[in-house]
Amino acid sequence: MTRARVLLLTAALGPLDYRVPQGSDAPLGSVVVAPLGPRRMGGVVWEDESFGAPEPVGDNRLRNLFEIVDVPPIPAALRRLVEWTSDYYLSPPGSVLRMVLPGAAFADARRPIVEYRATGELPARMTPQRSVAMDAIGTRQGTVRELAALASVSEAVVRGLVNTGALDAVEVSADAPWPEPDPGFAPPDLSDEQAAAAEQLRAAVAAARFETLLLDGVTGSGKTEVYMEAIAAAVAAGQQALVLLPEIALTEPMLTRFAARFGCEPVPWHSGLRSTERRRAWHAIASGEAKIIVGARSALFLPYANLGIITVDEAHETSFKQEDGVHYHARDVAVMRGHFEGVPVVLASATPALESLAMVEAGRYRHISLPARYGGATLPDLAAIDMRRDPPDRGKWLAPPLVDALADRLGKGEQSLLFLNRRGFAPLTLCRTCGHRIQCPNCTAWMVEHRLVHRLACHHCGHVMPPPRLCPECDDEDSLVACGPGVERVADEVALRFPEARTAIVTSDTLWSPAKAAEFVANVEEGLVDIIIGTQLVTKGYHFPNLTLVGVVDADLGLDGGDLRASERTFQQIAQVAGRAGRGAKPGEVLIQTRVPDAPVMAALVANDRDGFYAAEAASRRRAGAPPYGRFAALIISSEDVEVARGVAQRLGQKAPVADGLAVYGPAPAPLAMLRGRHRFRLLLHAPRSFDLQGTIREWVGSIDWPAKARLAIDVDPYSFV
Repeated sequence: MTRARVLLLTAALGPLDYRVPQGSDAPLGSVVVAPLGPRRMGGVVWEDESFGAPEPVGDNRLRNLFEIVDVPPIPAALRRLVEWTSDYYLSPPGSVLRMVLPGAAFADARRPIVEYRATGELPARMTPQRSVAMDAIGTRQGTVRELAALASVSEAVVRGLVNTGALDAVEVSADAPWPEPDPGFAPPDLSDEQAAAAEQLRAAVAAARFETLLLDGVTGSGKTEVYMEAIAAAVAAGQQALVLLPEIALTEPMLTRFAARFGCEPVPWHSGLRSTERRRAWHAIASGEAKIIVGARSALFLPYANLGIITVDEAHETSFKQEDGVHYHARDVAVMRGHFEGVPVVLASATPALESLAMVEAGRYRHISLPARYGGATLPDLAAIDMRRDPPDRGKWLAPPLVDALADRLGKGEQSLLFLNRRGFAPLTLCRTCGHRIQCPNCTAWMVEHRLVHRLACHHCGHVMPPPRLCPECDDEDSLVACGPGVERVADEVALRFPEARTAIVTSDTLWSPAKAAEFVANVEEGLVDIIIGTQLVTKGYHFPNLTLVGVVDADLGLDGGDLRASERTFQQIAQVAGRAGRGAKPGEVLIQTRVPDAPVMAALVANDRDGFYAAEAASRRRAGAPPYGRFAALIISSEDVEVARGVAQRLGQKAPVADGLAVYGPAPAPLAMLRGRHRFRLLLHAPRSFDLQGTIREWVGSIDWPAKARLAIDVDPYSFV
């Protein structure tokens, strides 16, 4: 083979032709380093006929490949997945390929990496930045770049700490072998229902063909133990198993559960790994050495050597939808990867997405049900607290019945959970004198007060600032007030009412790493926490046998904003957090604070009528032609210059396609009209399921000239409408 067509890791270009150096071989799927102008860029040798089969370049114009990287070729099934993802989500194939080939793919796994850790000695001269760095680093270990990013300081600060002896070099090998999981290490004692479900999953693995199975079990029914048996069957057959999780914070507790079942931890994959860990994991996965992989959605695109099963845990979670870069949904892409690999895909959930239930109804997914909790535990009793009839005390957020229930659990030595899906202390700070609201300078969003760290933060772009002493508008002093509750404010109320109670605030601000999540779980399991106050992070997967009370502080919060999935999301969130109560021998109780107890979603929750809720929601969506019975796609045009963004959006609107069944709404300012300093306009397409949405959008977008200052983001099957 003297020439190769290479797909490079760049969104700007399609495949390019190169010459293979004499004496070298670059079969399909080979990972290579190629010249692109003056740069060196990674890529993969691809089929000539893919991506529109561009005309080949003459041999006299070809440039030599720099290197054929010594890693296993990217398998054909994964190349087909890259093509499908690029085509379906209208993303450049090079952008999709970046998820397959992170930097770890090009690093020699045999070469040690130097990392640094604290020695316990502080330098003689401690600058403020050095103090910040040492506090942030603590007992952690990493490269200079990783430690600098962790501490939010420059690399020069970290190197200065190395030179003073405060940080010591440690040589880390990235090619240490992973322990081999034992499928027979500690098989669980399954109930009859669990055993029947596990047998169906094991049979699907043995059949070695593509099938999607919806493992639909109530909270506490033991779904994890069931799908672990299918994983054990795959490992016993010498295959690899992938488990996708919706949150990085769940990774560490899940690793512990897998270690208890298989005798060793699985291979993790998520953004919190150090570079050495990522390099070691990527090469072990590509070689087939790693047998069980537990990771975030990006783990879906890794080059598995011998995949036998894919499991998507908490498959209903909206965090499986990527909102930046390639706007893919990991649940749906997992099904397609299973299709290309010819392996079963398990979607596990207590509150499946309506899309998954529609696929069961259509006969495309197999439904496996676990209707009862494991070990005789019963589902909790749910009741609504009507906030109009039983309001909290003035300036407070917990209604009297919920306060009484918390006091009762404290007296019994049982644990409670308060759920409010809002980080920080208060979502809005305004001036009582002039009414000014403090807004993010980069986004059309209010700054959220985080009193624990004494700052205002934007939850969209990350901008932070100290709370001002004077009103920025009228200069009045002591006139700024916090409006509305966040979890920190609820925690303050709990501390005032129950000063003896030991509390834990659980949000992405406090559980920002798997290690922090593991520490939280250990504290709760050891009885060191009486009341947990948390956001949606506590709705996922946690099992605390002594937790008997769940209080939903503001059940109506998720119903605001006009999102077509608002009722479904609210039902799923509250049902999931309710499922944390009564998972052991003690019965559980759930109290839902709401101002609309008669709303269908609240009535369904209290009546435990999941099937009735889903039937009504499906009928409503079908009448509206909304997903899963219709399709949406969003085109978002952004620019730092508002007139450029508006002009492009208007030109797109003028050339909007006209077709039977297709509706185009806009252009209009996006609900979040400015994000990270860029002005945004949106067009929304609505079409039947059978409509060629992707082809229509390609032709439409290609019909106008794009100025360099404008960007286009296309979101097929959007989950966020901001």
